[in-house]
Amino acid sequence: MYGILLLLHLLSATVWTGGHIVLAVVVLPRVLEERSPELLLAFESVYEKIGMPALIVQVLTGLLLAYRLVPDIGGWFTMANPVSHPIAAKLILLALTAGFAVNARFRVIPALSKDNLEVMAGHIVAVTVLSVLFVIVGVSFRTGWLY
Repeated sequence: MYGILLLLHLLSATVWTGGHIVLAVVVLPRVLEERSPELLLAFESVYEKIGMPALIVQVLTGLLLAYRLVPDIGGWFTMANPVSHPIAAKLILLALTAGFAVNARFRVIPALSKDNLEVMAGHIVAVTVLSVLFVIVGVSFRTGWLY
């Protein structure tokens, strides 16, 4: 079961992080250059079909993997246990990602125009950085970087 959970988690992380890197590095510069919210919304509508399910799978498998390592959920934030460090870090990254997503969905995207593309660009860059940090923290479970 562990192997399946880890595989699903990694595949989902690949979709989520890879999609955001493509968005930030390839799509976003063109969107800003052409001042085209339509280009951004077109990418988002296609990517959302695989990106959001990938995020959901990532969250569910991440919680199950964390529970396998530290079965006491209250222990996930106990800094006396070194294994809890990356779990807490991932949960903090998840909360930050959710905050940007909610803000983008309800505040930024409904008002998206040529005049405020930079606000959405900031959200995209932030979520991309957070997604890369997710990967780095995930690697730390094997390397001990956060222990």
